[in-house]
Amino acid sequence: MTLPPGEPELGPWRTVPLRDLLDVVRAEAGDPVGRPRVVAVDGRGASGKTTLSARLQRLVPRSAVVHVDDLSWNEPLYEWGHLLAEDVLEPLHAGRALSFRPPQWGVHGRPGAIEVPAGLDLVVVEGTGASHAEHAGLVDATVWVQADFALAEVRGIARDVEQGVNGDLAEATAFWHEWMVAELAFFERQRPWERACVAVNGSPSGALREDEVQLAAVRPA
Repeated sequence: MTLPPGEPELGPWRTVPLRDLLDVVRAEAGDPVGRPRVVAVDGRGASGKTTLSARLQRLVPRSAVVHVDDLSWNEPLYEWGHLLAEDVLEPLHAGRALSFRPPQWGVHGRPGAIEVPAGLDLVVVEGTGASHAEHAGLVDATVWVQADFALAEVRGIARDVEQGVNGDLAEATAFWHEWMVAELAFFERQRPWERACVAVNGSPSGALREDEVQLAAVRPA
């Protein structure tokens, strides 16, 4: 697995049922009273965070996913941590329903809001930068999704082109490289894998079933 300087290669990886990951997360998060477990699923761009979060949500009927990409939309790169803490994590941690319209949505005419009802068992906050050291006390458990850096670039650019965001192939590639400058600096400072209770392999070498995942410990046994 190719990784940027400073990020340790985790492993050994073991293939387990997806429910084993949920068990690890629940054990780490404990049983908060009057509010949901709040879990951050963090990782580099195109590592597989959104897919993993959707799979976890399907396992927990009373759950929701908050996407960092919605929160950070049109915000300066990695300068939106205050929004994540004050407008998402603090209400969730207090057990309140969440209805937040990020400032840039109004500026750019995007309708709707980020909505999470009260009374859930689990809320997954997923995205690059979902775990900040500055508000670690507002997150009950962090999952780090580690993926091959070169492979993530290939599939991230392909995804952006397919979805019609960031322009054509040349424009999407240029944007990806600009993004990586900010992302590499952010993770060099934040090192979220050090706060994770478990890591998930976002680029496994073999095919996995829909109900399987590859896990690695990130703390001494």
